[in-house]
Amino acid sequence: MGAAQSRIRVGVIGAGGRMGSTVCQAVEDDPDLELVAAVDPHYRGIDLRTATGVDSGITIRADTESLAGHGAQVAVDFTEHDAGSRNLSILAEAGIHAVVGTTGFTEEDIERFRSEFTRSNAVIAPNFAIGAVLMMKFAEMAAPYFDSAEIIELHHDKKVDAPSGTAMLTVERMAGASGEWTEDPTRDEILTGARGGEGPAGIRVHSVRLRGLVAHQEVLLGTTGQTLSIRHDSIDRTSFMPGVLLAVKSVADTPGVTIGLDALLGL
Repeated sequence: MGAAQSRIRVGVIGAGGRMGSTVCQAVEDDPDLELVAAVDPHYRGIDLRTATGVDSGITIRADTESLAGHGAQVAVDFTEHDAGSRNLSILAEAGIHAVVGTTGFTEEDIERFRSEFTRSNAVIAPNFAIGAVLMMKFAEMAAPYFDSAEIIELHHDKKVDAPSGTAMLTVERMAGASGEWTEDPTRDEILTGARGGEGPAGIRVHSVRLRGLVAHQEVLLGTTGQTLSIRHDSIDRTSFMPGVLLAVKSVADTPGVTIGLDALLGL
């Protein structure tokens, strides 16, 4: 993609947030991409440089519909469930490809997105850190060889959904790899919720929300005489950018709605 005119034109939704501003900078720094628009109703009318430090000459708009007018070919969405759900419908209608890090979507949401994205494609990933994708793969591979498992996910104090999308996808994949897990021995839960939430196949998931964290997850597996811990830590939001940029560059050639980065990584 050497010529400027062949660069992929990208719009960022949620541009004023921490993840959105990090995405804007990553797109701006990539010679194959061109940042053409930024959307965030909380920062509408403000220069992107003032809001995020990204010097692009772009004024932040309030409406996702404006992306089409700026010629965006791909939109990156890091918002929250309700806004993300609306945004995806708008992008599908406009024929704009979507790269989505928003979490909390239900199976019904995903099925609706599949029916809507007929003119463009979408990659929806609960986690864009490549190390986290490998963590999930390793946990799925290990599941048949262990009798018991629990997941602890830890995130910053601004995350509103629990468990995280990464934790839910991990437990679903582990349950799909093995349905034979030991029964929870707890008979007297002194503090309600102390054993976390019960996911597929009875695998317990525990959520921690703590100021100072970014995104972390540990998968604990046990069987007779041994345990295995698989952990991934994102200590900075830049950890997600290689996966985001991979999805931005691949989404046009990835038909329909794709969940997770596995297919893009050949896993």
